[in-house]
Amino acid sequence: LPAFARFAADTVLVAHNAAFDMRFLELARERTGIAFAQPVLDTLLLSEAVHPAHGAHEHHLEQIASRLGVPVLGRHTALGDAIVTGEVLLKLLPLLAAHGVHTLGQARESSARTSHARLRY
Repeated sequence: LPAFARFAADTVLVAHNAAFDMRFLELARERTGIAFAQPVLDTLLLSEAVHPAHGAHEHHLEQIASRLGVPVLGRHTALGDAIVTGEVLLKLLPLLAAHGVHTLGQARESSARTSHARLRY
C-alpha cells in the first residue's frame, strides 16, 4: 500500500464502482495511516451521467465496454479490469464533452448527481 500511495500521489484515481474500492482503502487507512484524498472518477457514475436512460444493470463494466466497443480481456483480474476501465474512460470523455462536461470538477459534479452515487459500502 505505501508503494501504491507513492505511485498515485498527485493523480486522479479512476475506477469502476469506485465507492467499493475506496471503502477498502478507507479500511486500510485505519490500520496503516495511509490516506487517499485525491479526486476520484468513477466510470460507473460517468456512464450513468451520459446514459441516464439505461437501467442499473446496464452500467456494469462489461455492458459499458460492449456499448462503447471496448474489448474485455482479463476480466476480474487487476490488470484486465484496469485496462478495460481506462479504455472505457477514454471512450466516455467525448460523450461527457457532448453533455457539456469538460473539466474534472464538472465530471465529479455530474457523477454526484447520479443515482449510483448514493451507493455506500
